[in-house]
Amino acid sequence: MVKIASWNVNSIKVRVAAVLDWLDEAKPDILLMQELKCRTEDFPAMEFSSRGFKSLALGQKSYNGVAIVSRDEISQAREGLEGDAEDAQARYLEATTCGLRVASIYLPNGNPVGGEKFAYKLAWMARLTERSQALLAAEEPTVLGGDYNVIPEPLDCHDPAAWADDALFRPESRAALRRIAYLGYTDAYRALHGNRPGAYTFWDYQGGAWPADEGIRIDHLLLSPTAADRLAACEIDHGPRGKDKPSDHTPIWCELRE
Repeated sequence: MVKIASWNVNSIKVRVAAVLDWLDEAKPDILLMQELKCRTEDFPAMEFSSRGFKSLALGQKSYNGVAIVSRDEISQAREGLEGDAEDAQARYLEATTCGLRVASIYLPNGNPVGGEKFAYKLAWMARLTERSQALLAAEEPTVLGGDYNVIPEPLDCHDPAAWADDALFRPESRAALRRIAYLGYTDAYRALHGNRPGAYTFWDYQGGAWPADEGIRIDHLLLSPTAADRLAACEIDHGPRGKDKPSDHTPIWCELRE
């Protein structure tokens, strides 16, 4: 089995000890991380190396940032998405490891709706769709994992009405995510769990969202057909969200047969 996980850590500097503890406990082969909030050169590669992991990061000061951590060699790296030469935000990192093509994705939030940020989100998703299609042409087992900042369906949200006008749940955002699925990608969690409610990966820090389980599912693992054929398990690990000083996201992972 190959176990691959995705986790928006919401500052690797603040959360590095928690991430290392989770690696020891959960034992993934690959971890895709988002929202590093550090420059590339400040990523704590030595800490992961001490646990036997190779790492690759794409960061920027204080915002965004994505990384790939793996027990295997990481090769053929690709930074960013084509289609916007002016886009300097560190949101996409792709590489080959453990026999898979993987991407760590931190999709734009997009709020407020109707402004430049929402337009950027939709344009970014269109660029991601183009890259996703190109990856399918290579016919490699591919996992596109990360914080998509999109709630796919009403059952992925504790209170759909409350999120109706949010960029994460707008019809345009959901339609853009479906376009990637229609290319041939499989939502690993839904493939194995059907319409199970309450499958959340994010709980806001405010308003007692975590103890009330008022969450949303915005972190996804999308599998190409050759990866989906190998899918054996997929779960959301709530453990890290309940610990001291947690990220507002929690890891999602899947296992692929060799």
